[in-house]
Amino acid sequence: MARSIYLLFGVIAYFVFFATFLYLIGFVGALPQLPRTVDAPAILGSTSAAVAVDLALIAIFGLQHSVMARKGFKQAWTRIMPEPIERSAYVVFASLALILLFAFWRPLPSVVWQVPAGPAAMALWAVFGLGWLIVLLSTFLLSHFELFGLKQIWNHMRGTPADPPVLRQPFFYRLVRHPLYSGFFIAFWATPRMTIGHLLLAGGMSLYMLIAIELEERDLVGLFGKDYEAYRARVGKLTPRLRRS
Repeated sequence: MARSIYLLFGVIAYFVFFATFLYLIGFVGALPQLPRTVDAPAILGSTSAAVAVDLALIAIFGLQHSVMARKGFKQAWTRIMPEPIERSAYVVFASLALILLFAFWRPLPSVVWQVPAGPAAMALWAVFGLGWLIVLLSTFLLSHFELFGLKQIWNHMRGTPADPPVLRQPFFYRLVRHPLYSGFFIAFWATPRMTIGHLLLAGGMSLYMLIAIELEERDLVGLFGKDYEAYRARVGKLTPRLRRS
């Protein structure tokens, strides 16, 4: 019975994440069809209050992602949360942090740059889409369903032990160590219309990602030791490393 409940929870968590991820694309892209985006609807109030609210929302998202991903937190958390659904619970909390950001974001509509409609704007939209595609593909290159908790639940249902961690470097990972973050950087910054609010979101999320990478790499060095250190010396963090011949 517990295994069936775990599976149901995992599936729900996955679809909540996927719906949130799709909304995030539209939120950052300021799609007019959505009720709330990074640039709409406009809310009356002081600029300083809007900045404070928006920074707090970014901080909540960053703290949730970073704290819940740490080994020490997981060890304490799994005393309460059954281990097979620990990752799915993380996915739920991450989705809730984003939903909170969507709901309470305060737009700052002043324009920083505006690229007129035409080939240049279309190229920027294409880069925007490429960024999100890189994000999604990067999850599948390692283990999409493990990243979002379904594999752990499936292994528990079958009574199969988890696979030992392996330092794999498929496709994008041969060029950069964190292609998923690279995709997010591209997606947040590639836009033909950059507002103050969008700039705040892109800058805040970029700062969070740079911090998250350092924390994640510390954990990876602890897990894989010299193998990861050699990988880090050979491969760029977010962009391919140019080598002299």
